[in-house]
Amino acid sequence: MFRSLALIAALVVASSVHAQDAQAIVAALKQGGCVIVFRHGATHRDQADTDPLNLDDPNNVSKQRQLSERGRQVAREINGAFKTLQVPIGAVYTSKFYRAVETGRLISGKDVVATADVSEGGQVVTPIENDRRTEAMRKLAATPPARGTNTLVVSHNPNILDAFGKDWFDVREGEASIFRPDGNGKFVLVGRVQASEWSELAKRR
Repeated sequence: MFRSLALIAALVVASSVHAQDAQAIVAALKQGGCVIVFRHGATHRDQADTDPLNLDDPNNVSKQRQLSERGRQVAREINGAFKTLQVPIGAVYTSKFYRAVETGRLISGKDVVATADVSEGGQVVTPIENDRRTEAMRKLAATPPARGTNTLVVSHNPNILDAFGKDWFDVREGEASIFRPDGNGKFVLVGRVQASEWSELAKRR
């Protein structure tokens, strides 16, 4: 589903894809200049992160909640939709959690930069660090991508909610929020797209 945010300009799109709004979103992405913020793809709900303090340890991956096969498949489908829609992807930044890294790789088909700036902190980091990560996410959304490309960011529900406000309280796994930096350190919401809707957008190309 696409939603609008009252405090910034947005396209309003209902649960079914409206052709006019979809065309505007696709047109914005094709020309580049957007920052696409994804929540990581669908995961195994019976898994948990049992060692979130040691994400740089290669052996830590097995101690994390992982993408499900459906999550991986949908990420590959988004990759295919981006190719069909001719959406150019430049830099890719992800959380250090492997489910975000894997989502970023599958969607973009590129190497990613895994950074604490968009990693979920929660109760294992200080409130000061959580605030820093919130500001880092906002800064990414406000930073213009390299000319003719879109920046891809893959993060988590708490980071997205803290950075963009209460209208993201129900952001779903695989959901994308598309922002356009305004060149003055701020950003405008272009639209929100659910993971399953990219294939529909590609069909309407």
